[in-house]
Amino acid sequence: MKIDKGHTPCSQPSRAATTMIKTTLGGSPAPVNPIVGSSPQLTEVMRLAQRAAIGDAKVLITGESGVGKDLVARELHAQSMRAHGPFVAVNCAGLTETLLESELFGHVKGSFTGAYRDKLGKLEMAHGGTLFLDEVGEMSLRMQALLLRFLEQGELQRVGATDRARYVDVRVVAATNRNLGERVAAGEFREDLLYRLRVIHIHVPPLRERRGDIRPLVEHFATNRSTPATFSPEAIQVLERYRWPGNIRELQNVVEQAIWHGADGEVGLSDLPLTVRVSDTLVQSKERRRQIADDLYEALVNGGYSFWAHVHPLFLARDITRHDIRELVRHGLRTTRGSYRGLMNLFGMSSADYQRFHNFLAAHECKVDYREFRTGGPAPEPARRVVLPPLGSNASAPLTRN
Repeated sequence: MKIDKGHTPCSQPSRAATTMIKTTLGGSPAPVNPIVGSSPQLTEVMRLAQRAAIGDAKVLITGESGVGKDLVARELHAQSMRAHGPFVAVNCAGLTETLLESELFGHVKGSFTGAYRDKLGKLEMAHGGTLFLDEVGEMSLRMQALLLRFLEQGELQRVGATDRARYVDVRVVAATNRNLGERVAAGEFREDLLYRLRVIHIHVPPLRERRGDIRPLVEHFATNRSTPATFSPEAIQVLERYRWPGNIRELQNVVEQAIWHGADGEVGLSDLPLTVRVSDTLVQSKERRRQIADDLYEALVNGGYSFWAHVHPLFLARDITRHDIRELVRHGLRTTRGSYRGLMNLFGMSSADYQRFHNFLAAHECKVDYREFRTGGPAPEPARRVVLPPLGSNASAPLTRN
């Protein structure tokens, strides 16, 4: 079995030991990343995982990207009666529909172009163990129907096979960062499949909602390496105040960057990436509105910030105001000479976000007149026009409207 080492750990309750997957497909022990942390939110997640491990009910794990859903699934398997069986993971978002069908159910030789030999599917590989379907919300409707039939009948048939269906004993654990209820309403996910998968529901909160896990995670990432490093108290405090839109995966990346910039294994405040330091300045300086807009602009243009990933969450959390957004837009329009489309690239957005950005600015009364930045002067005053006076008023005194 190929274990994806790119996933970053979540956190763990009072127990900070390394979780071990009992066996792989080859039958040998396979260590996985530890679940580190002791926040009440994570303690509850692990309590639910340990309860879910007792039986064979299907489990749906939800949460934002990077929170460690895969580690919760591995922990659930390690605590279950199937711990001595295989743990097989499949990334449903990384394969096309045809490849995903072959990956799950297997195929026989000659069933399609390139099928030069029989191939065992992941469902058969997971016999007696656990199948982890990561990003299950990305499955096509056709694949959802095939998965639903397996979940209801427990039988599978390889692609191109004509013999009788095979029965396998597999526990299915699925994970997604999507809101499957919304996808059901949009006709993009089968409601009956959702009911089959969500017998037990475990939600992993984002890192910003369990800040008590940040310090132990930083210490874990900094010490479990060939050359251990230490972070100063000031650096730790800034990391604990950051919002972490990329969750634990982003935290691990920031720790590695900071250690690389630090000297002799000592990481100070100045060694942290600019995006983290600027964000802390924004949160701590709410009264310095013009300075905040300057810092936002600098972070977007030179610090690797993205409007939707970094600025928008600050606005929703009321760390910055509509005035800050308007000042930021003025900064950008001054650079693009009044071009709103030019803001897309400047603020780290794709061109497809043009209308979404306009809608956001209009909804929150943050739009700025572009004309003053094209002509170099202030925007012209809107023309005043005469309208009819209200009933019962003196007709000789017409009203004007801006």
